[in-house]
Amino acid sequence: MLPEQTGPGRPKEFCAQACRQWDWVARQRARELAISENDLVVARAELDRLYDDLYVLACAVEDTERELSATRHTAASLREALDWLMQAARPLKNRTLGQSSN
Repeated sequence: MLPEQTGPGRPKEFCAQACRQWDWVARQRARELAISENDLVVARAELDRLYDDLYVLACAVEDTERELSATRHTAASLREALDWLMQAARPLKNRTLGQSSN
């Protein structure tokens, strides 16, 4: 967040000339590639990692649902199902696109 500007002139949008230049370059490149403001460019490897983690979570949810629907389950089996579900969910907890999951 930029500090509040007082006095005459337009409000400052960028923290430095370099940031302003990078914004201009990004807009020019997006125009060249015909990318709209609503499009998102994501690396294939990053998207693949996200899909892999979502698949693992879906499997954990199915396994946990199956365990919960069993007529006879023990505290140990419920704990095991919960641990598996949490283990599958943790990689996605704070995931953002553009951030390495390593």
